[in-house]
Amino acid sequence: MPDLLTYDYAIVRVVPRVDRGEFVNAGVIVSSDAAGFLAARIELDVDRLRALDPDVDLTAIEAGLAAIPATCAGGPGAAAIGRLPMRERFHWLVAPRSTCIQTSAVHTGRAADLGAALELLLERVVRRPGRGKPAAIATPPTLS
Repeated sequence: MPDLLTYDYAIVRVVPRVDRGEFVNAGVIVSSDAAGFLAARIELDVDRLRALDPDVDLTAIEAGLAAIPATCAGGPGAAAIGRLPMRERFHWLVAPRSTCIQTSAVHTGRAADLGAALELLLERVVRRPGRGKPAAIATPPTLS
């Protein structure tokens, strides 16, 4: 059995009207210090978002969501935050906010393949049920 890596993850949520508290899951951020891994995948379901707020500023939401994977990658494309160490970037991304882009509480999982774990989380918590199959994973991650 392959060695399992421990990782932290948070779900990225779009809250088009913060006063109502309704949200659409739009992505996942996965971080593992042991593996030097920090990545995010974003898949915004615009139809679901517009069902909550037909007048949502989609351009602003998409720009904010695009900054998340860029921040994970680090470097000059991520502005000043991109120069922070990986773990500090993760903590900055998952810090509680009262804006229209928020994250869930941080959870922990274990997997042999962190990229596959990210894909599985995306399938489980972001995509509509029945809209696609998760990638084949030799050792499925455990989620808590």
